[in-house]
Amino acid sequence: MDFVKYQHIERFGTSEVEGIEFGECYVFPKIDGTNASVWMCEGELCAGSRRRELSIEQDNAGFCTDIIHDKNILNYLNKFPNHRLFGEWLVPHSLKTYRKNAWKKFYVFDVMVDKSYLHYDEYQSYLEDFGVEYIPPIRILKNGTYEQFVKLLDANEYLIENGKGFGEGIVIKRYDYVNKYGRTTWAKIVGSEFKEKHHKAMGAPLQNGTKIPEEEAVNSFLTKAMIDKVYAKIEQDGGFRSKDIPRLLHTVYHDFVIEEIWQIIKKQKNPVINFKTLQHFTFAKVKAEYSNLF
Repeated sequence: MDFVKYQHIERFGTSEVEGIEFGECYVFPKIDGTNASVWMCEGELCAGSRRRELSIEQDNAGFCTDIIHDKNILNYLNKFPNHRLFGEWLVPHSLKTYRKNAWKKFYVFDVMVDKSYLHYDEYQSYLEDFGVEYIPPIRILKNGTYEQFVKLLDANEYLIENGKGFGEGIVIKRYDYVNKYGRTTWAKIVGSEFKEKHHKAMGAPLQNGTKIPEEEAVNSFLTKAMIDKVYAKIEQDGGFRSKDIPRLLHTVYHDFVIEEIWQIIKKQKNPVINFKTLQHFTFAKVKAEYSNLF
């Protein structure tokens, strides 16, 4: 396997991670070291930084020199030679409050197989079996709000010395998430950024984190028959083509709002509806029902 650059983690609230909160999110502590990776190539352990492959002669903060002697990592990759481990090599950077015994260690935060990420619930047991250090989640949160994620900033005490505050921030991962550009990516909230911008509206719904009215409305009132009706009408106009997908999505959303909004209001007793969120769940249901088109 060749070197693979790790993805950029996007700020929560940007278009790159729009809608990532709508589902089961794993919230991880963000630690402040240097990005690193390890993988096997032709039976040899290879190491990388964020942007390049490393060697003993061209190292990055001593990571390659150290990791090639790590028997736990070597045993793991001999067992799973198609796995690529991404993580943080904890060396002094901006944050200096980590425990003394935490430094100069490699903490895995993602495992990639064939350019796809394994779910935490899958790779965690593999790493445990070989004694490989990894970053555990702080919380698993379904349909979380910005406010709920922000509260978890103060729960990031991972590797921090007692009484020395909190870590750099949090990383939000939803393993079934693909953004509107067709990419799987993660979101982050950094503590210092929050302190400066905590009054900024992030567009997340202000309902509780387990049940939001927009999702309930779509699940209750948007039927497959309604979607089929729109699809059939488009098909009658000359056959359904890939360029008709936006028409399908937006027409279903239009018809759903026009035909069902009163029923939604009655059932949920005048809920506060974020129509951008309602559109998100509408599109998601269309894509689920007509997955062959997407």
